[in-house]
Amino acid sequence: MMKRFTLVSCFILLAAKGFSQQFSQYNTGTLYDSFENPSQHAFIPDTSKEYAFNFLIPNFNANFFLTGDVQASLVNRAFGGKYNNSDLVIGGNKFNNANISAGAYELMFKVFSSLKGNTEIGFFMQTKVEGRGNFSDESVALFNGSGAFSNDVYDNIFNDHYYYQIYNSIGLSYREQITPRLAFGVKLGFLLGVDYSKLDIYQSHISFDNENNTATLSLQGKYYQSKGPGNFDLRSFLPIIRSPGAQITMGSSYVTDDHVTIQMNVKDLGFIHWYSQSAIANFNGTEVIKDINGKRREDSVFTKVKNILNDQKKVASFTSPTNSRLEVSASKTYYLDDDLFFKYSPTLVGAKELWYNGYTGALVNRFEYKNKYNLSLTGSYDNFNLFNLGLQFMLKAPNGEFYIGTDRLLKTEALAVASRSYASYANGSFTGADFFLGFSLKFGPVIEHPLNASTIPNGERGFLGRLYNRLFKTYW
Repeated sequence: MMKRFTLVSCFILLAAKGFSQQFSQYNTGTLYDSFENPSQHAFIPDTSKEYAFNFLIPNFNANFFLTGDVQASLVNRAFGGKYNNSDLVIGGNKFNNANISAGAYELMFKVFSSLKGNTEIGFFMQTKVEGRGNFSDESVALFNGSGAFSNDVYDNIFNDHYYYQIYNSIGLSYREQITPRLAFGVKLGFLLGVDYSKLDIYQSHISFDNENNTATLSLQGKYYQSKGPGNFDLRSFLPIIRSPGAQITMGSSYVTDDHVTIQMNVKDLGFIHWYSQSAIANFNGTEVIKDINGKRREDSVFTKVKNILNDQKKVASFTSPTNSRLEVSASKTYYLDDDLFFKYSPTLVGAKELWYNGYTGALVNRFEYKNKYNLSLTGSYDNFNLFNLGLQFMLKAPNGEFYIGTDRLLKTEALAVASRSYASYANGSFTGADFFLGFSLKFGPVIEHPLNASTIPNGERGFLGRLYNRLFKTYW
């Protein structure tokens, strides 16, 4: 049942490329933040210990959203086992958007490598899912048979598009405080492709024969696929090098005279070269779907669509980009009391996809009590005209941190309620959910400045700091 629901429609099959960020982690100084925003520090001299590690406890985030007329129909199918297609418009050229994004750091390890240069070196292992789809009302209606289709013949009502990829990333990060105000960081990843699928349907046609309970479906378009080992079990996600790639994230931060921290990141700029046994199909085929109104109609539709997509399939390698984006933020900290117990740190963030049209703006309001208890309220708005409200709770000590939250609080709650009362679920601006969780600890000797040191301090200026001094003839 879950397999059939995951297909969302006969053309979205698995879900597609997502545009999502965990805005609540900006400027928190967590280990996760230091990998995602590499100019961000994870250590505080004279306070933190020298090594930071997540002890192989995954720090992860996952989210999706769905817009359009199909929301109630798919919610009813997911939780009640039946479609509710009363809101679908047949023949009206109505399309829906689905986005899925997920990521998990299975391993994060960082060491404070130089006191004078304030440098940090890290190692990570990560798994990411990216996905986006654009599909018609009719694509979902077809899974429930021919009942919603009043005409016998339709053209170009299934011209859908989707894309998704899954990959592992193993790599290193480097961060240096070049001057007291300027910091730079970079994260380099070696990518290991797991699974890829991309579909573009340019022409479609269907004719119904209600007397014989059949439908004749024709599709023309292009299909890419690269399947990893296993069947989405543990074996599927084991690192293998047959589909290699590379990725880079770069970031810098600067503190102005007014103590505003300006940060800029170019994230996840990379590619994957899918192995030679992958497939490319320029399909143009026709299949007859039998028993279109029977109990196994979903399986029948899926099987026939799969047959068409495999038409004229050729074995070949290809290269895909990873979803890269530009992010710019500005943040400032205010103390709300004379004892400096309460701190308020607003962060304004703007994000733009580099290869696609997605953009998002967000305001993160982080409240901190006694440098330990953190509560963040996040509001964001994107190019789909969707507003999201997020909430994060975090316990953060100098040598340990735990956080939990969501950047789509109200929609996540609404979907949880719908799992119990799906029959009354109504279409809104969108259906979605979001959840993230993280943990790490620091250990080893405390990082100490010379005047406070109980041992001889480590390190010299970092490479970037020495280069900066030579270029600008400055020293600090």
